[in-house]
Formats: sequence, C-alpha cells, structure tokens
Amino acid sequence: MLNNPLGRIVIASGNAGKVREIGHFLLPLGIEVLPQTSLDVAEADEPYQTFLENALAKARHATSVTGLAALADDSGICIHALAGAPGVQSARYAGEPRSDERNNQKLLDALSGERDRCAHYVCVVVLLRHAADPQPIIAEGEWHGEILRAPRGAGGFGYDPLFLDPTSGRTGAEMSLADKNAVSHRGKAMRLLVERIRLLQSR
Repeated sequence: MLNNPLGRIVIASGNAGKVREIGHFLLPLGIEVLPQTSLDVAEADEPYQTFLENALAKARHATSVTGLAALADDSGICIHALAGAPGVQSARYAGEPRSDERNNQKLLDALSGERDRCAHYVCVVVLLRHAADPQPIIAEGEWHGEILRAPRGAGGFGYDPLFLDPTSGRTGAEMSLADKNAVSHRGKAMRLLVERIRLLQSR
C-alpha cells in the first residue's frame, strides 16, 4: 500500500517552463501539481554525471522535505560534435547565475565553424511516491534535431531558439506548448510516465 496517494505531487524544479510542461500532462489525471518553490523547498544539489542520478537526487530531496510524492525531471541537450556536452550541465553551461541567453551564445561559439550540427535533447523523469520508495517510476525520452547558427522564435526556454525539429522545420521556440509536447523529449517521457500512473490509479 502506498504511503502517499498520488493526489498531490510536488514538482522538484524551480523552472517555470518545466513545471508548465509537466503540469500539462498531470492535470488531466486529477493530480494537483505543486512547484517546489510554492512549498519553500530549496533546490537540491545535482553533483552526478548522469540525468538519472540527478533526477533521483532531486525527487528524493523534494519528497523528504514535503512528505508528498515528488516528480523530478533532469534534462539537457547533447551535442554530437561536443562529445555529448553540455549534457547534465546544460542549465549551467555558461556558469552562474544561470542564463538561457548566455548558454545559447556559448553553444553558438563552441560550434562556430562546425559542420556537424546534430544534437538531441534528453529527459529523464523520476516519480517517488515517498522518500523511502524502493521502486521509483522512471521514464525517458529523446528529441533529435540540429543546432541552427542563429536563434529563431520567442517561445520555449533553454536551447529551444536554436534547436530545429527536422520534421516540422520549426525550432522549439517557434512551437506552441501543445505542438512541442507532442514531439519533445519531455513530452515522450511524460507520456510514458502517465501510462504508469494510470496503472497505479486503476489498482
């Protein structure tokens, strides 16, 4: 029996864009989504070299502090020509304080003159029902595309203005939230996670 029903889930992120995208998937399930900032939960350390380890650390921190089920997403962009960088350091690529604009400019500088512009986003989502949950629910998604030489679009966040989706011919920043969720790494991971949650709710 679960120590904590999934009626309320704290999202272990202070990123408003992430919280909005995740909430888009959870609200139809009748789940109340609470950003960790609304509960005065400080950001957890992310010392690990893999998306999975960092996601687990963030979820465990949020559920330990709040007593609620916690969902954490660790995601980033991996550039083929940069041996997978910035990877787990995507949000802090250009250092602190974090800045999407500076991160994007650093990426453009790193790829200056580079012909191989292939890249993919990665998202690993972890749901812990309680702090001692021995069986976290884990889902992963990828979104493959390429990096443009100049930003396009005013929406999205992170590297979306530079990331071109080859199927639609649009950047992540040129897509509506619904269109982006249909193809993105986070959308793919969240759909898998929702399937698992529906199974839990049906038991």
